[in-house]
Amino acid sequence: MALTAIPVGFVAGLFGIGGGLITVPFLYYIFGSLGIDQQYVMHLAVGTSFAIIIPTSTVSVLTHHKFKAVDFEIVKSYGIYVILGVIFGTIFAAFLKTKSLVLFFSIIIFLLSFYLLLIKEKEKNVIIQIKLHLKIILGFIVGFISAPMGIGGAIMNVPILKFFGYSINKAIGSAAAIGFLIALFGAFGFLVSGSYLKTNLPLSIGFLNIPAFLIFIPITTFMARVGAKTVHRIDKNKISKFFGIFLLIIATKFLYEYFKI
Repeated sequence: MALTAIPVGFVAGLFGIGGGLITVPFLYYIFGSLGIDQQYVMHLAVGTSFAIIIPTSTVSVLTHHKFKAVDFEIVKSYGIYVILGVIFGTIFAAFLKTKSLVLFFSIIIFLLSFYLLLIKEKEKNVIIQIKLHLKIILGFIVGFISAPMGIGGAIMNVPILKFFGYSINKAIGSAAAIGFLIALFGAFGFLVSGSYLKTNLPLSIGFLNIPAFLIFIPITTFMARVGAKTVHRIDKNKISKFFGIFLLIIATKFLYEYFKI
């Protein structure tokens, strides 16, 4: 489990994604191998992932901020609608069965992997004002999709911000800050919903596993700082292709798990 935290933290800082895309699959298999109730194993992985993202994204944001790569204005004006999406998405996820949650996760990951592999991003360098109705629609959708997946939403927010003219570095830094909000409300939502459903999962509060959280945090926060510094020195577009391949493998594996459940 500790070894898993190293790439989670590094990728979180590098892409601003919070690490949930890696954390959730690994926690899913770890919890499953430990005999956690199959009905809630995916929920526990998602809730714990959100809790891990909170300190990880905090370190990532602070590091990006040192490079002046965080637009806190867009974080505030856009983030409020993302939070609304997270609230509704958390409620939606809490009442899904693990099998449905696995299918939802695999489909979204497939789409995101194809995006990373097929889309060629271009720098516009001219920031376009995002209209209110677009902030509401896009923010709610991102939050709603992120909640059942246990991710910080940056895998969607980075392309959105780039479309509106943000540089890749500022898009990553700002998305990491929005990811903190997603994780904060997502973790709280899964903690409450798990407690409400009286799941009584071992060593957990609601859908938040304490040992996994404590093991991941020291490593992911350190590696997030390393990843956030690295992104300002390398060609991220090349690395995103490799990340797309990784996501494609994860999505295929989860789709296989769906038919096994």
